[in-house]
Amino acid sequence: MLQNRVKELRARYGFSQSELGNRVGVTRQTISFIEKGEFSPSITLSLRLAKHLKVSVEELFWLEEEDINE
Repeated sequence: MLQNRVKELRARYGFSQSELGNRVGVTRQTISFIEKGEFSPSITLSLRLAKHLKVSVEELFWLEEEDINE
């Protein structure tokens, strides 16, 4: 499952979901879905988010490994 720090970093810079969405070209709802892990952003959107949140894509998103034996 894809994990992220979008909400944490958005708060650090004082962006609302709407403001961050406007900066990267998506809706507030898209930012909300990303934060909740209900939407995996495209590579382009991931790069835009990382740029505006001043981190690398790897610092913003990571895969939580699932145990395939379960």
